[in-house]
Amino acid sequence: MKLIYSPGACSLGIHVILEEIGQPFETQRVSTRDGSIHKPEFTAINPKSKVPTLIRDDGSVLTEFQTIAFWLARANPSAGLIPDDLEGQARVLEMLDYICGTIHPQGFTRQFRPVNFARDEADQPRVVAQGKALAEKYLALLADSWKGDEWLLPTGYSVADAALFFIDQWCGRSGITPPDRITRHQQSMLARPAVQRAISREAA
Repeated sequence: MKLIYSPGACSLGIHVILEEIGQPFETQRVSTRDGSIHKPEFTAINPKSKVPTLIRDDGSVLTEFQTIAFWLARANPSAGLIPDDLEGQARVLEMLDYICGTIHPQGFTRQFRPVNFARDEADQPRVVAQGKALAEKYLALLADSWKGDEWLLPTGYSVADAALFFIDQWCGRSGITPPDRITRHQQSMLARPAVQRAISREAA
């Protein structure tokens, strides 16, 4: 397998999952900032111009964080990254969708890429402030609805925690002080060897 990722992007969560499952994989670095994700050599692989992108051993390509996370967890059941039962899987997917489909784009993309949302350059500070306010709102809601103890869900550590980790990291980048549960989650994640390996590999 090969993970195409960009340092500091949400693809860090998939990198963590790959380290957790323990199967051989390669990485390929691209940048979401210099336009390389829009160049033909990348769009030929993923015309959506997005990371994460996963090239599987048979050459087929998977895109979208939730899909890649679900496939990796189901394809590697011994890693214990998703429950076996339907209800447990639904709850993991519910968390993945909220983190990747709401908190990420509405809360943080507005802050990091205001040009995508602003009417003009003068409107960008309003968009950034709106994104920060939404991120704080969504994180408070997540903390209030937390069902697990150390991890997001009562069924234990899962791919949803790997997804939340990239949000954990982004809080510092955007100057947000997250709820205590989320701060503790980040600390627990940073103590995991798989997380340490992913961070080290991306920093190399």
